[in-house]
Amino acid sequence: MVSSNIYLGGHSYGGRQSSMLCAEEPCVAEALLLLSYPLHPPAKPERLRATHLPGLRIPTLFVHGTRDPFGAIAEIEAARALIPKRTALLTVESGHDLGQRGESARSTLAGRIASAFLDLVG
Repeated sequence: MVSSNIYLGGHSYGGRQSSMLCAEEPCVAEALLLLSYPLHPPAKPERLRATHLPGLRIPTLFVHGTRDPFGAIAEIEAARALIPKRTALLTVESGHDLGQRGESARSTLAGRIASAFLDLVG
């Protein structure tokens, strides 16, 4: 059996563009994966990029580094609260690039992301 589910996502600006599209066109995807969502420019938390988030009507997984200058974990949590559908947050001990050294670490992170996403879209 072939699944017809369509999921959308991206890293940083790609995730932002994906989220804006999903807010504008709710039927384009059934779930969203945002890797290092750029909530605001570094050192400029007053310039939030979240006005479209209440328009998201699909489950959304945020994967975010604990040292990401584009948004602290608490700021991402506040942004998640703007989305009326189910969301989840997977934190990674990293910066904006979600960098993991070594193939094993990258594979482990990929598995964690896949597992969290599948749990969300269930």
